[in-house]
Amino acid sequence: MSVDQNQTFDIIDVCLLAGKIMLRSGAETYRVEDTMMRIAAAYGIKETHSYVTPTGIIFSVSSKTPTQLVRIVDRSTDLQKVAKVNGVSRQISNGELSVEEAYTHLKEIELDAHAYPIWVQIGAASIASGCFLIMFQGGWTDFLPAVIAGGIGLSSLIYLHRLVEIKFFAEFLASLIIGVISVLFVTLNIGAELDKIIIGSVMPLVPGLLITNAVRDLMAGHLVSGISKGAEAFLTAFAIGAGVAVVFSFY
Repeated sequence: MSVDQNQTFDIIDVCLLAGKIMLRSGAETYRVEDTMMRIAAAYGIKETHSYVTPTGIIFSVSSKTPTQLVRIVDRSTDLQKVAKVNGVSRQISNGELSVEEAYTHLKEIELDAHAYPIWVQIGAASIASGCFLIMFQGGWTDFLPAVIAGGIGLSSLIYLHRLVEIKFFAEFLASLIIGVISVLFVTLNIGAELDKIIIGSVMPLVPGLLITNAVRDLMAGHLVSGISKGAEAFLTAFAIGAGVAVVFSFY
């Protein structure tokens, strides 16, 4: 299939938009590159080059077209968007979508809100905190304190992320708040084991997906992305630990 110059730029826009959505939603680096190349190949562009890092996408088709760069500033976890982009990619590979239709679909996915509202995320984090406490062999008397501390901790994290641009500062303050609430529960004899309550409550803050993606990128040979994601996960874990340590130092 021959592709003219104008259509080439449209295809590049589709590839970059798909990669941008996936990278901002928590997809692995190698998955983003593979999806972009598959979309371009489905539209008749066989020779493509992409270089993806956690903070940017560089995509090139040939020496006759300029290399495109997309900067990624903020990243979150929304695996439903990753799945939707994969679905659009499969439709493109099957020849079911034109370039214009694919771009429209991807724009709709980009503008979609999170799959679950904030209150559902906080409720799920609260229940997960209590369940983690039980998993770590905590007592049922500490279940409710862990539920409350975990819910308030995630609420604080979401609010502080919007208030403060420094990512790790929000994690530090959220874990600090969890530690203070846990100490209050134990002091008031509502909770019994302080360490178990704190461990269960901070689990929703732990960067599990980031650690997993770092390992998968390293295994796929994307050393720069794997190391940078690993460093980000380490700093997040350090911020969480520092917030709890501050509470313990005064307790």
